[in-house]
Amino acid sequence: MKQSFNCTDCITNESIQVVVEDNLVISKTKTTFETDASLFIGPSLLDLQINGFSGVDFNTFPILQEDFITVIHNLAKEGILSFFPTVITNSDFNIISLLQNINQLCLQSALISSYVSGIHLEGPFISAVKEASGAHSKEYIKAPDWELFEVFQEASGNRIKIITISPEWDNAVEFIEKCVANNIVVSIGHTVASGAQIKAAVDAGASMSTHLGNGAPLSLHRNSNLIFDQLANNNLTPSIIADGYHLPDNFLKIVLAAKNNQVILVSDSTMFAGMNPGVYHSHIGGKVTLEQGGRLSIFDNNKILAGSAVSLLDCINKLYSSALLNLATAWSLASTCPKRMVNVADCSDDFVLFKIVNNMIIIVSVIKSGKQIYTQN
Repeated sequence: MKQSFNCTDCITNESIQVVVEDNLVISKTKTTFETDASLFIGPSLLDLQINGFSGVDFNTFPILQEDFITVIHNLAKEGILSFFPTVITNSDFNIISLLQNINQLCLQSALISSYVSGIHLEGPFISAVKEASGAHSKEYIKAPDWELFEVFQEASGNRIKIITISPEWDNAVEFIEKCVANNIVVSIGHTVASGAQIKAAVDAGASMSTHLGNGAPLSLHRNSNLIFDQLANNNLTPSIIADGYHLPDNFLKIVLAAKNNQVILVSDSTMFAGMNPGVYHSHIGGKVTLEQGGRLSIFDNNKILAGSAVSLLDCINKLYSSALLNLATAWSLASTCPKRMVNVADCSDDFVLFKIVNNMIIIVSVIKSGKQIYTQN
């Protein structure tokens, strides 16, 4: 069957015609034909921070191949064609096991390898202060250790491309310099670092902030604090969780304005993302409640969030439908911006067709490597 889509590039506003026959893209060219006003084309999405999805936890060993492939298929339906499985603070043995597990899955499956653009190691070199460490187990938090990191990197098959650390440790600068020399993006997060320590980290090569506004103490100085220090530093690109629950709109507006939209959207999703509303058990938060819309909270206290349970597409929709960003910028923060941060090529054969319905993005078709892998029913 042959299909022709006349659509608008959501970033450049150019008119594009896509022709698909038997699920293969025959052509994708600029056109002078009249486009469908509600149909858009955009580059594939990249999520730099996924702890789990669709009932699969990337921090519980073992991760089975069929489960990983289930995650891939469900992410692909939302235009997410590459992502960074995120391994958080744990015992050295468990971190090594999980990294080896992910690497082996990539080596055994070309499909999995094509979706895993890298691994994000979030910890164990973060702050031991409880309000900053959050769900990370204090038992395993430690100072940066380059020799240990090399063991982690070997276990991952050199797939670790982002590491989140706290610069408050005495040897943080030396560790950051070694990471940068080895082409690893250093992101500041889960920290109580001073302004001087944050500046020193950036001077050493740290270039990103992990889920800014979260993983920080509840009580901060009113006009001199670690969030302001990161916002004010022009060499830091913050990632944010724009799920509508982790950050209020006024904070999102401030970050987007202060950084002139040089921001990266991440989902920071847990295994509960993509699941039906209900009561579940989490090995980190215990009994949790997942509400319609993706709000995840502690069962006994629904005022306390138990992590993120939305996808990257949900975050784009939040920013767009709330008029916090226009469509071009919102899509860019989840596609071209993260790809640029981790030096992942933006493949022209990977793209997404979508419509705007009731001010929300609805995926129509997903193309990977020139093949249509999903169409809306």
